[in-house]
Amino acid sequence: MSDKPRELPARALETTAEQPWPVRLLTQKIGEYVARMPPVWVEGQIVQLNRRPGAGMAFLTLRDNDVDMSLPVSVHPRLLAGAATPLREGSHVVVHAKPTYWTKRGTLQLQADALRTVGIGDLLARVEQLKRVLAAEGLFDVGRKVALPFLPAVVGLVCGRESKAEHDVVVNARERWPGVHFEIREVAVQGTGAVSQVSAAIAELDADSRVDVIVVARGGGSVEDLLPFSNEQLVRTAAACRTPLVSAIGHETDAPLLDLVADYRASTPTDAARRIVPDMSEEQRIVLHARQRMGAAIEHRLRAEQHALDGIRSRPVLADPTTMVVRRAEDVDRLHRAGSQAFALRVERSAAELATLHGRLRALSPAATLARGYAVLRTPAGTAVRSPDDVAAGDQLEALLAEGRLRVEVRPSP
Repeated sequence: MSDKPRELPARALETTAEQPWPVRLLTQKIGEYVARMPPVWVEGQIVQLNRRPGAGMAFLTLRDNDVDMSLPVSVHPRLLAGAATPLREGSHVVVHAKPTYWTKRGTLQLQADALRTVGIGDLLARVEQLKRVLAAEGLFDVGRKVALPFLPAVVGLVCGRESKAEHDVVVNARERWPGVHFEIREVAVQGTGAVSQVSAAIAELDADSRVDVIVVARGGGSVEDLLPFSNEQLVRTAAACRTPLVSAIGHETDAPLLDLVADYRASTPTDAARRIVPDMSEEQRIVLHARQRMGAAIEHRLRAEQHALDGIRSRPVLADPTTMVVRRAEDVDRLHRAGSQAFALRVERSAAELATLHGRLRALSPAATLARGYAVLRTPAGTAVRSPDDVAAGDQLEALLAEGRLRVEVRPSP
């Protein structure tokens, strides 16, 4: 075997199964790469804080505000002591740190040289800025909100573990409607895991076809405790929820952004319970009153119809069906007699008028004159002779008498 050292590939792309890098070389190169990285300002929450007296350094874990990712950070105790507010687990901080890689353990951590706490004023200012952005996108518009079901079969409840909010919602809802069923997701409702766990619970319940309404409930708390419910990731998850969503966070004066995007904002968990299910005793009272009104309406209608039927039955035509025919027959007889009398009177009057006219006609008639012994002479042409000058001697004339005609001849006077 040759004592000549084996030549290693210069680059990672040149390594093969026959020519691999040893672990020491890889860790050395990772350390060299990390060492070239500049310091960076990074923001997050402290989830673990380990102060080691006499060690000369303190260690903390800095977790992302929205997702479950974290990095270890080493910090000098004087930086912790010089913080504007006492640091504790859950504190929101911004650190200036240099990435370092520990080759012996193969771990990456940040070496902090500056640390600042993010005050509640800064956090609230960020919430206000986020509120304006989401409002401009229309996530708070009333037109996006949907009505809650009258009687949900299954209620999805997102709440803290064995929390009073869970007790308030479940107990008060079942007092109002004992048959209501719950799908409960107990999650962290404050601290570093609240955003991811509440968001995941909402998405899980929204995907369950049995769930008719979702309630996100948490009791009161400080402004910092309620900040997860103004987180952008959680608010957008709630906005994308297709199932009607009720926000019951804090007390009446608390107003996280989840309240604005929810379909209904309950002032307290107890108020949410009163809103999601109806009151059985009240509904029974309403049904009872409705039945009473329906019964009274039916009785009133029956009485009215019976009264109308009695009125119809009391009419003579229904008591004696021949009454209508008899009355009409009497009317016909009466009209017939009246018509006959009027006709006879009319004939009588007309006969008298005719006799009068006949007498006048006879008085004026030429026949009446002839009857008194007069005669009418007419020429062969039919013209009446009115003067001796109308004829000449020898003319043949016709004499019309009252009772016949005569032929006469005109002779000269002696």
